[in-house]
Amino acid sequence: MSDLLERLRARGWRLTAQRRVVAEVLDGDHVHLTADEVHARAAERLPEISRATVYNTLGELVTLGEVLEVSTDRRAMRYDPNAHHPHQHLVCAKCGTVRDVHPGGNPLADLPDDERFGFAVSNVEVTYRGLCPSCRAA
Repeated sequence: MSDLLERLRARGWRLTAQRRVVAEVLDGDHVHLTADEVHARAAERLPEISRATVYNTLGELVTLGEVLEVSTDRRAMRYDPNAHHPHQHLVCAKCGTVRDVHPGGNPLADLPDDERFGFAVSNVEVTYRGLCPSCRAA
């Protein structure tokens, strides 16, 4: 579960009405929204919020390290508030649904030394792809 609002308050980040509504839209489990989806949901709560404000706020949150940018389909970036909870992603190849997953083991340790080619590897991103139950049933 994302604790984005609490993290932002603890950092002393100024929570204007616009920033707060963007953070509220992003807060939660399995949240992977595009900027346009964030704007649409934020506008339902705060109709006067501009697209530019949403984009700027998302950029600030990414810069702060409080939100991750995730590319799952080589199209629009998605924003993931679970920046402080190590996880991977499971993506439906048909409808694009994204879920956070927490497989056991350490994917960084799974890369043998002879496959590192001298790199000092510091991060691993794994995306599992398949069909969600709804798409499988269709």
